[in-house]
Amino acid sequence: MPELPDVEGFRRVARQATNHQVRDVRVHDEQVLRGISSDSFQRAVRRRYFAEPQRHGKWLLMPTTGAANAAAALPVVLLHFGMTGSLQWCPHDAELHQHDRVVFDFATGELRYRDMRKLTGIHLAREQEEVDDLLAELGPDAQQIEAAEFGKRLTRTRRRLKPALMDQSVLAGLGNLSADEILWRARIPPHRSTTELTADELDQLHREMRTMLRESVRAGRIPDGASWLTGHRDEPDRRCPRCSTALRRARVGGRSTLWCPTCQPG
Repeated sequence: MPELPDVEGFRRVARQATNHQVRDVRVHDEQVLRGISSDSFQRAVRRRYFAEPQRHGKWLLMPTTGAANAAAALPVVLLHFGMTGSLQWCPHDAELHQHDRVVFDFATGELRYRDMRKLTGIHLAREQEEVDDLLAELGPDAQQIEAAEFGKRLTRTRRRLKPALMDQSVLAGLGNLSADEILWRARIPPHRSTTELTADELDQLHREMRTMLRESVRAGRIPDGASWLTGHRDEPDRRCPRCSTALRRARVGGRSTLWCPTCQPG
């Protein structure tokens, strides 16, 4: 499932369209459009220019303008990638993938929204209020939040720590892989109550989150290298990359969760 680092990678893909005019929009599957018909979407975006794309949590925002190098404006194309979505930059002669749902055509190439399961999709906001409404329930972006605000938002209700980290209204951008990785790095078990966290533990969580996200954003995904917990999720004999203890797996907050009982006791 695309998380903050993946969507930041998609933002870099989308930047290839910045200041380029949309020559055409081809909607191959109208089901991924939310609240707008294929014809209306095509009319609204065709011949517009894409400005610098922005990201908030797992959402990608692509403002449009009437001319190249103009300030970001409306309408805004908002993309959410659900479980299986991605954004691809392709040459014009690249074969259409079976899951390419919407294709934006430019003189220099094509930007393709690809999604197998179509759980979320693409929105078009013609007014700023529509953008605000779509993002209204999101908390601060996980890559931008400061330590003090992080601690306040995480501990304001009594709940288990991993579900709190993944709650997009608390913090926007973290998913299953990134939450497990942060907790493993911070040496805190996923089932701890948020009300039990000390100030030092909250600071440690924030530092590890910032470090993990910085490295993951650079890669455009949660890395699966040998020194990362993520790199051992699918091994038949899952071992902690730090201490070699057998990793435990269980459902926490309804999600498959991996942790080390030695490094993350309690």
